Amino acid sequence: MMLNSDEIKKYIPHRYPFLMVDKIIEIEKEKHVVGVKNVSINENFFQGHFPQYAVMPGVLIIEGMAQTACVFASMELGKNSEVPVYFMGIDKAKFRRPVVPGDQLRYELKVIKRRGAIYRFQANAYVEEHLAAEAIITAMMKK
Repeated sequence: MMLNSDEIKKYIPHRYPFLMVDKIIEIEKEKHVVGVKNVSINENFFQGHFPQYAVMPGVLIIEGMAQTACVFASMELGKNSEVPVYFMGIDKAKFRRPVVPGDQLRYELKVIKRRGAIYRFQANAYVEEHLAAEAIITAMMKK
């Protein structure tokens, strides 16, 4: 199953300039999801991070992984963008390489555990085959 940006917005409340996932390219119920973010020099955060050497802030890479997780949870639980998802934890976050304009981030998330509306994911962000960031993300969808 693939979702474009308009379809993603049916499942999560994020909008420009804070929508950090452009497309869902793969989703397997109860197991994993893969999302994509095309990183453009036109992103507003590059104006200040950093003017001489544009680098995508690590916190926004984590946010993109979390939004991809949110799409997955919303679809699994039959919810829409009006139902919020809350971060509960970000563990073992590591940044392995800079993400710069022109890169395409591929967010790969695997469900580690689910209890009701609480999900725990192993989240990895890649540029091509290179690991750019990783974290364990725990989130809860409001009932």
